[in-house]
Amino acid sequence: MKLKNWIITTCIWFSIFQLQAQSFQPSAVFSKQDSLRGSIGPARAWWDLLQYHLEVKVDPGSQTVAGKNTMSYKVIADQNLLQVDLQAPMSLEKVIQDGQELQVTNEGSAHFVQLAKNQEIGKIYDIEFHFSGKPVIAIRPPWDGGFTWTKDSNGLPFIANSNQGIGSSIWWPNRDHPADEPDQGVLISVEVPENLMDISNGRLIKTEHNEKDKTKTYHWEVKNPINNYGINVNIGDYVHFGEQYPGEKGMLDMDYYVLRENLEKAKVQFKDAKRMMEAFEHWFGPYPFYEDGYKLVEAPYLGMEHQSSVTYGNGYANGYRGTDLSDTGWGLKFDFIIIHESGHEWFANNITNKDVADMWVHEGFTAYSENLFLDYFYGTEASNAYVLGTRQRINNDKPIIGPYGVNENGSSDMYYKGANLLHTIRQIINNDEKWRMILRGLNSEFYHKTVTSSEIENYISQQAEIDLNPIFDQYLRDIRIPILSVVKDGKTISYRWENTIQSFNMPVRVYLDKKEVWLNPTTKWQEMGIDNEIKSIEVDQNFYAGMMIVNK
Repeated sequence: MKLKNWIITTCIWFSIFQLQAQSFQPSAVFSKQDSLRGSIGPARAWWDLLQYHLEVKVDPGSQTVAGKNTMSYKVIADQNLLQVDLQAPMSLEKVIQDGQELQVTNEGSAHFVQLAKNQEIGKIYDIEFHFSGKPVIAIRPPWDGGFTWTKDSNGLPFIANSNQGIGSSIWWPNRDHPADEPDQGVLISVEVPENLMDISNGRLIKTEHNEKDKTKTYHWEVKNPINNYGINVNIGDYVHFGEQYPGEKGMLDMDYYVLRENLEKAKVQFKDAKRMMEAFEHWFGPYPFYEDGYKLVEAPYLGMEHQSSVTYGNGYANGYRGTDLSDTGWGLKFDFIIIHESGHEWFANNITNKDVADMWVHEGFTAYSENLFLDYFYGTEASNAYVLGTRQRINNDKPIIGPYGVNENGSSDMYYKGANLLHTIRQIINNDEKWRMILRGLNSEFYHKTVTSSEIENYISQQAEIDLNPIFDQYLRDIRIPILSVVKDGKTISYRWENTIQSFNMPVRVYLDKKEVWLNPTTKWQEMGIDNEIKSIEVDQNFYAGMMIVNK
């Protein structure tokens, strides 16, 4: 057909690049080291991780960490070569099982232990990893990862680790892959100077005073499975306050540890923690770690989602360091770090990706939790405005899901494109209570489990009773943003999706002269008759899609 009078009405997130972008991305080059870290190779596949007991001494003066990690595991296949990971400049000094020192070889950060004792299938064994060194210093925590060694305003040491991307093996030896968490939790014993405290995950079960060395050892216990990168130490001149929250599974202990100088500010700012718990238990179901409690701990960097020990460094201000990431004003209604990092208790800590390629399961859902917090306290219009406002931060540079088996995640768009994808799916389901039950169901079905993105996608499709797979494929595995192309011809409109994968078939809410109408476009032209010639057609902005209108 011959077309004229092109009218393009599209949202601000489009650019010429995005209109022309293809899903093809150049293949990255990965090394053997990437595969050893990112895959379940033969030296990892034969044993199931049960528990860690991490015992470390942290010396602020020399900026060193030394100790041992006793690991319990169950044999599930016939093998006696075991891989653990520890990154330079940390040193794996020796490995001991049943009193015998074992032979160790390494390939980069991967250390292969030749076990002397026959490993019987079904039996449980312990093994000790002794280590020491000066861990990598984080230059820009938490993004580059490592240890932060700093001081508070009184000149006392203020120390913490943050190692989500770089990995927990940056400072202690462990199975540094997200697919297998310790089923029986972790014991964490941290020795620090006697005038300081260590705050770690779980509950404090004992404190020992070592008078000779003028140190104290804090013993913490995590009863639940925990991802490696969530295990943390926080060392400083802390003071404590707390409260109890009457939650869905009973009374939940909520404890707060802050620098002495910030106590009064924290008592005001940390009120958002209780509000967070109320909103997220509504949307996602019970807090997943009642046995371990909930802690918010001041840290010398922005903050991170360490399980049951969420770290905080947002300057006691609302927003993200005092700014609104959505530029709508709604982002200043809450403390971004308290809400976002705590949201990870459900998505990242309860539901954990098996491969970092699927990291959007952590970050997309948690970015979306910011909107749900607003929805709970300020209403759906506020939530909608916020999530739409964050679209300005989407780059569409590469797919959200990265390559598997090489410890590589996808685009940073996993945050706000992921959130907008979930927001769009909420519109498609068009039943907020059903959507809430799906979110709660995820945290029940995959309680304390590691998952793939496909498992999450399939669960949502099944519960929604809608085949959402083409939609997930479009937004997670492609970089093009769908365009609804509409041709107006008198009392007929023709429409189809363009700039998409071939199977894309997302239903969409549009407004014909402000009247709500649902269309079910595919990538093939469809026609719809209308009573009168319409003057305006608009796609509902809550769908992450653009629109092109052509008059014949």
